[in-house]
Amino acid sequence: MSAPMPGYIAYLLRLWPAHDAQGMCWRASVQDVRTGQRQGFANLEALFEFLLDRTEAVSDLTAEEKG
Repeated sequence: MSAPMPGYIAYLLRLWPAHDAQGMCWRASVQDVRTGQRQGFANLEALFEFLLDRTEAVSDLTAEEKG
């Protein structure tokens, strides 16, 4: 297996419908394919916030390496 590209992120994404006090909603989890670490999310907004944070962090690191 070759080394991942700098800044490369890979997750296994799982989505499933659930019910809460407001009715039907979506739950999600992501699992890092390299480490197996899993993170769960109560809604899609939390998932999107996580992905934005991760991609911004990687973008910052990649920019520092090039700078």
